[in-house]
Amino acid sequence: MIQRVSGLQRTEAQRAPVQRRERAGGFGAMLQQELAKHEQPAQSVAFSKHAISRAQERGIEVTPDLMDQLAGSVIRAQAKGATNILAMDGSKAFIINVPSGKVITAITQEEMKENIFTNIDGAVFL
Repeated sequence: MIQRVSGLQRTEAQRAPVQRRERAGGFGAMLQQELAKHEQPAQSVAFSKHAISRAQERGIEVTPDLMDQLAGSVIRAQAKGATNILAMDGSKAFIINVPSGKVITAITQEEMKENIFTNIDGAVFL
């Protein structure tokens, strides 16, 4: 009765557009779509053919944990604007092209002592 007097009661015709919007997904679905557009995709890392052969030749074991560490290095390097990085720990190092997420080469500790790394603009410790 109060709704009828105050004019707040809607007719079936007035309710239909609201119901159609809710069936189409509503605000929540639209919000999720917009958030998904702006989320940064998880960066994956891949080894080039050269890097695969170097890792095999040098006895560097590529484990899922190592791949996660390399992917994290790429994400951190992207945040700083680096394009080619040296990702290293105490026993091995990797040159990674950040925009493509490609490991270019793999190096052991012994070879690190003899080499100079050029054309890199960042270093990340694993």
